[in-house]
Amino acid sequence: MTARSIALSLLLIFGLAGPLQAQEPSPTPPTSAIDASKLPVNLTRLQTQLRAAIERERRDQIDGVPHLRFNIDVLGTAPRIRLFTEDDNLLHGPVPYGAPTHADMINLATPQEFRAPAMDFSNLMRWIQSKVGSKN
Repeated sequence: MTARSIALSLLLIFGLAGPLQAQEPSPTPPTSAIDASKLPVNLTRLQTQLRAAIERERRDQIDGVPHLRFNIDVLGTAPRIRLFTEDDNLLHGPVPYGAPTHADMINLATPQEFRAPAMDFSNLMRWIQSKVGSKN
């Protein structure tokens, strides 16, 4: 923010606060003047911070282009973290996305051509039965 925009925003803030107070009906008129020295506002501190902000803006400009800084405060409640839901079955069966089982590691390490049997054993047993049965 440049000094001009800071001054404009302060003018808007304090300029709009005056008419709002004037529109509110006051039940009793003030009887005494307000002592500014007793207010909880430190004007020297505000002036020092304003000068420091202007100096920071001048220092942060590169090639005449100011760097914009935004501070955003987000207030709210975070959603409750649920580690285990009703879908998680921890008593029976493997945990989804858990450690691999022994069979998973064997299937991963053994190539497909060595995993399958070389021949169909049921056909072998039928052939043996037909040979044994034909001798009788």
